[in-house]
Amino acid sequence: MNRRDFVGLFAGAAAAYPLSTRAQSRIFRVAMLTLDASENAERFRGLLGELGYTDGKNLAFVYRSADDNPARLAAFADEFVRDRPDVLVAGWGTLAPKALKSATSSIPIVFVTVGDPIGAGLVQSLAHPGGNVTGLSGQSTEFKSKQLELLLTCVPNQQVVGVLLNPDTPYTALALKQLTAAAEKMGVRLELLQVRQAADFTAESMDRLVLRGATSLLIVEDPLANTIRDEVVAQARRLHLATITGMATYAQAGALMVYGTDLSENYRRAAGYVDKILKGASPGDLPVEQPTKFRLILNLKTATALGRELPPSILVAADEVIE
Repeated sequence: MNRRDFVGLFAGAAAAYPLSTRAQSRIFRVAMLTLDASENAERFRGLLGELGYTDGKNLAFVYRSADDNPARLAAFADEFVRDRPDVLVAGWGTLAPKALKSATSSIPIVFVTVGDPIGAGLVQSLAHPGGNVTGLSGQSTEFKSKQLELLLTCVPNQQVVGVLLNPDTPYTALALKQLTAAAEKMGVRLELLQVRQAADFTAESMDRLVLRGATSLLIVEDPLANTIRDEVVAQARRLHLATITGMATYAQAGALMVYGTDLSENYRRAAGYVDKILKGASPGDLPVEQPTKFRLILNLKTATALGRELPPSILVAADEVIE
C-alpha cells in the first residue's frame, strides 16, 4: 500500500459517508500497527464492531504490518501520526508500541500485549500509566513459574533447563528474574542461550547448550524468537528436547507445549480500551491490566516424535491438543 492509498483509506471513508449523517454521527479513525502479519486485524475490527463501531459508517479502520521486519515500524508509525487518527493500536510485543510512542506524545495509544511495559519505557506505572499510552500486560507474577513447572512435569528428574532468550528485549530481564527464582525453588539449574539476531541461533549453539547439560528448552517470548521459531523447533526436535513457550505460533510449528496469554482475550479487552478512549477517557488514567486468561496447547505429534507420553494431569488441563 503506497502513501496515496493509505491517506485515501481515511479520506475515502469520510467522503463516502453522507454529510448530513456525518453531522449526526462522527466517524472515528483507528489505526492498528503490528510487527507480525499473522495477527488478526480483522478480528480486532470485528471486536470494535461488537462495541458499535462499524467500518464505513462510524469507523475508519486502517491496518499496517511490518511483516516481521522491525526496521519498517518507524516509517509506518510516522504515516499513521501524520493522518491524526483518534486512537493508535499496537499489536503483540514491545516494538510496535515503542515505534508509535516515539512518533507521538499526544495521540492515544493502546497496546494489546507487552511483557514489561514499565521496563520498555511505555508507561510510568501499571496503575497510573500517565502520558498517552496504556494497554494490556502479557505477564503475571506466576507466569514463568508455571511454564517451568509444566516443563518439569512433562520431563521429570531434570537437572538443567535450557533457556533461549534475547537479552536486548526489555521484557527479558523480568522474565529471567522470575525464572531464576522459580528454578531455585524447583531445584534445577538454568543454562542460557542468548540470541540477539537470527544468525546467533545455529545448530552448533544448540549443541553447546546440550553439552552444558540442558535436557529441555524454554523459549522466552520475543519477536526475534517468534521469527526463528521453525529453526528453533527443528533443532529442539533433532536433539530430542521438549520445548515450551508462551507464543501460540510455536504450537503449529511443532513445540511440545505452549502456555501463554490468551491473545484473543487481550484483543477483546484492548478493544474495550479503545471504546473508552473514543468516549473521552484519558489513556494515562486507564491502568495497564495483567492477563486474566491463559491457554495451554499441547502438540501430541511432537510428543510422539520425542518418545514422550504426557501425564494425564497435563492432558486434562489442556485447552487445545494438536494430534
